Amino acid sequence: MSSSPALFPAFWGNAAAQAMLHQLLASGRIPQTLLFEGPSGVGKATLARRFASALLGRPDRIEQDDLSLAPNQEIVADREKWTADKRNDEPLYFATHPDFVTFPPDGPLRQLSIPQMRRLRELAAYQPLSGSRRVFLIDHIDRANEQAANSLLKTLEEPPPYLILILTAENAYDLLPTIRSRSVPVRLAPLSPAEMQDFLATRADLDQRPRRMALAQGSPGTAISIDIAGYDRRRQAMLTLLEVSARATPFGSWIKYSESLGASKSEKLDDYLAVLAALLEDLLLVAHGVPAGRNADLEPQLRALAKRVNFPWIREALHKTNDLASLVRRNIQKSLALDAMAIQLSRLAPGS
Repeated sequence: MSSSPALFPAFWGNAAAQAMLHQLLASGRIPQTLLFEGPSGVGKATLARRFASALLGRPDRIEQDDLSLAPNQEIVADREKWTADKRNDEPLYFATHPDFVTFPPDGPLRQLSIPQMRRLRELAAYQPLSGSRRVFLIDHIDRANEQAANSLLKTLEEPPPYLILILTAENAYDLLPTIRSRSVPVRLAPLSPAEMQDFLATRADLDQRPRRMALAQGSPGTAISIDIAGYDRRRQAMLTLLEVSARATPFGSWIKYSESLGASKSEKLDDYLAVLAALLEDLLLVAHGVPAGRNADLEPQLRALAKRVNFPWIREALHKTNDLASLVRRNIQKSLALDAMAIQLSRLAPGS
């Protein structure tokens, strides 16, 4: 079983990041802003809570603010039904421990808002209730719009001496350069296959472990949280989209998925785009004679699709997927965006 420093119990992988934080704690010289960067599900927020527990104590309270816990997920989901004005009047944060506060993305678009950053600034003015430090976790700072990010900068520029800010992001280069320059980076990478096997061995409650391991691609949080039935439903829709885009099947095959997606208020476009990106990555692998990664069970379909497209088409499909992902926070129409993508790619398909 993989070992980890005792200071961060039940945290898997990323030994270098753990060692760095361990050294900071041992020295007592803690940077006032830390940026935990890495792919979704590798444990950025989890490590932030473990680090805060080492600084503040009372891990039982700090862990109650884990956003993956069902009660917290219910709070976040319920707020999606609120009006924007109501959410702005009551900015979202969790603070079970008096000196540890978590600010997560909020609302249907899952963004960090200006009212949240203003509330952060207000709470930062309060002295620690116990000990000498306070720790604020700003989860997914890459989901803050420019106005919210600029509001945060006011705190980053002159933080109170007792305040430690931990930011998490999938890609530091999605942030304002002024935020990056004021942060000490802590890079987290996907776990190795051996580390993932050790991790999954501790979770007797999980079914379909080989499938979860393939889909997670080194992210333990993804392995735990992924709804495989939901993933397969979205995957079938996105596979159909690619087949239509490659002119392998009539456009009418896509219509039922488009209509269903357009009618649903609960389905998130970014969930579909993540599945689409994974399919395109595997399509690229299969086209070059390499076994598929996440979607090995679809290799026959992917091989057939690879014969109908070329590298420029796959590259353009990936570009369009990334472009749509960048527009998700602007509340674009899900089905219309994917319809347009299918039409544009079909015009680029070889032989069209």
